[in-house]
Amino acid sequence: MPNKTAVLLLQMGGPDSLPAIEPFLYNLFSDRDIIRIGPAFLQPVIARFIARRRAKKVLEYYRKIGNKSPIRELTEQQATELEKVLGSGYRCFVAMRYSHPDTAEALAAILREGITNVIALSLYPHYSRATVGSSINALQRELKKCAAPLKVSYINQFYDHPAYIAALAEKIEQGLAGFSERNRVQLVFSAHGLPQSFIDSGDPYLAHIQETVRLAMMRFGGVSHHLAFQSRAGPVKWLEPSTEAKISELASSGCTELLMVPISFVSDHIETLYEIDIQYKEEATALGIKDFRRIGALNSSPAFIACLAQLVKDCTQKA
Repeated sequence: MPNKTAVLLLQMGGPDSLPAIEPFLYNLFSDRDIIRIGPAFLQPVIARFIARRRAKKVLEYYRKIGNKSPIRELTEQQATELEKVLGSGYRCFVAMRYSHPDTAEALAAILREGITNVIALSLYPHYSRATVGSSINALQRELKKCAAPLKVSYINQFYDHPAYIAALAEKIEQGLAGFSERNRVQLVFSAHGLPQSFIDSGDPYLAHIQETVRLAMMRFGGVSHHLAFQSRAGPVKWLEPSTEAKISELASSGCTELLMVPISFVSDHIETLYEIDIQYKEEATALGIKDFRRIGALNSSPAFIACLAQLVKDCTQKA
């Protein structure tokens, strides 16, 4: 067992029940890697207020998708499938940033198995300090508390990896196959939004997203595509255009067939199951878009699991 390598999948997490929504939001708004609200000593107090206020609204969204986020089960399934592909030399674990199992719990599980070599694999394809950076910072804080030393390697982005692009393109092809004439379909790549200030300060997230779109679309000549950003929150300036604005613009130009492509998400959760599948679909229908669809999330598709396995093997060889 000690000769094994642990693969630690880093993911945001989500509430696993309706009562877990407020604690999840509190953890999210307490994180100064994502948002800085006032001085550091006041942020927990302000975060508690925001979480309590937002939980009432967000609770209704989760009710519509099964009373919880499925992201824990989906990520654990990714870990199970990845372990099968990697073989007996590896054990896969899950660390959620804002829910359970958290980073401390994941490291404790690794140590119980006597494993000292760890590959931390971020499930965010595109690097941002708000996602990958926050997860790695949390991991490094917990590593300092470990009784036993661990050797950790990091995979912190894979936005342009050929296997990732292939897995994404496979889902796009499956989505387009459902339309009778693909040249009439408008693809909307919808990425999670980020405050513009992050990009202005050097965060590479936008450039990574744009490169993923470029590489994916090299496989789909003749299909129109657009990039937009969803899930904005708060009064600050966010990346534009918003997904809502882009859908409205396309409807105004006569679009009646639209295929959504969520690209900064590798698993289904509230942003795909509620925002896209329910909220945006209702808005698009009201605007006259008759055929609104979304590609399937990568989840545990064999092509995506093969991508993760290749990332791990490449990292192992470099170590």
